[in-house]
Amino acid sequence: MKKYRWQAIALVLVAFMLGCNEFMVVGVISDIAHSLNVTVAAAGYLVTMFAIVYAISTPVITVLTNRFGRYPLLMTLMVIFLIGNTWSGFAGTYWTFLGSRLITAAVAGSIEAMIIVFANDIAPRNKRAMLISWIAAGFSVASVVGVPVGAAISAASSWHVTFHLISGLSLITCLILGWLLPKKGTHVSGGIKDQLVLLTDRRIYLGAVLVLFSAATLYAYYTYIRPLLTTQLGFDLKTMTLMLSLLGVMDIIGNRLSGTIAGRSGVRTLPWFYLAQIGLFLLMPVALSATWPGYTVLLILMLLIPIINSPIQVHFLDVAEADYPQATAFASSLNAIFYNVGISLGSATAAGSLTHFGLKHLSWGSLVFAVIALILTILLNRAIAERRQTPGLEHE
Repeated sequence: MKKYRWQAIALVLVAFMLGCNEFMVVGVISDIAHSLNVTVAAAGYLVTMFAIVYAISTPVITVLTNRFGRYPLLMTLMVIFLIGNTWSGFAGTYWTFLGSRLITAAVAGSIEAMIIVFANDIAPRNKRAMLISWIAAGFSVASVVGVPVGAAISAASSWHVTFHLISGLSLITCLILGWLLPKKGTHVSGGIKDQLVLLTDRRIYLGAVLVLFSAATLYAYYTYIRPLLTTQLGFDLKTMTLMLSLLGVMDIIGNRLSGTIAGRSGVRTLPWFYLAQIGLFLLMPVALSATWPGYTVLLILMLLIPIINSPIQVHFLDVAEADYPQATAFASSLNAIFYNVGISLGSATAAGSLTHFGLKHLSWGSLVFAVIALILTILLNRAIAERRQTPGLEHE
């Protein structure tokens, strides 16, 4: 059990490392722009390009590398990530920095998928959901702690130092993983077609689309969380930092609660959480008329929206293990893939809502997505129930 705890810590460290690499750029974007002699808008494209490459490369690399053993594959991806991040720390021009970011983006999603697979393999069955929730919380901690810490380090020294620190963390994590993770394990390889057949199962594609609309639900309003806090709710810039941190803490708590729900009831209780979200989005335009009622609604939403993370991840793994063992790694990557697509959809919707309705009514897009997510959870639970009643049924 002691070894498992260290293994779990190592996997959570990987998630934190990936989160810092992805999110820290947001906190130091102005410093990067100034240092590389480009506009802030041009530097902002670094975030966009990272997300695009992340979403495209994750399924491609995960599917194409399935024939390799999990341990050597994860260690190889970690070394590539370390090289890319270290290059970022030494980059002196915009294009070299962009190239380094694309390298890390290309492997980050596959690393995330692999640590989920290892979590599934090493955790006792009664602790699996909780470990997966801790991994998700690792990303949340990176956004809550990593971004302001990175910004502070950049202000005191240089943005290059933030990437050097991530490289140091990556190297330590690589050594821990190399020491603790099982070198051999059950691994069923499969060709591209054998893995993609996973997506023809109703329980899988309904779950994947559910992840997409859940992410869209969040980012249809969270994309403009800063103007919501300052312009709409009236917090000053100094107080806004604290308010953002509290929202991040609620996100972490939501991920931990997600693990508890995954271990007990799984996706069965998800419809109730979407009903609660719908009620809050209906209430939001009125609540945003006053500072503390509006902020209270935002806090509760940040607790509820991450609830899907662990139940849906465990659901994907359970279906793959039972019926598509050759696609377990691919199944573990679906959450990351479709979540990033949902972020794009939600962000685009937020921009349209802001233009046509204003900040106070930004929640209408989220309301629509939450209703769609509710319908999808109902359909998903029906598909799961139907499969249990007819265990011999082939995938649809």
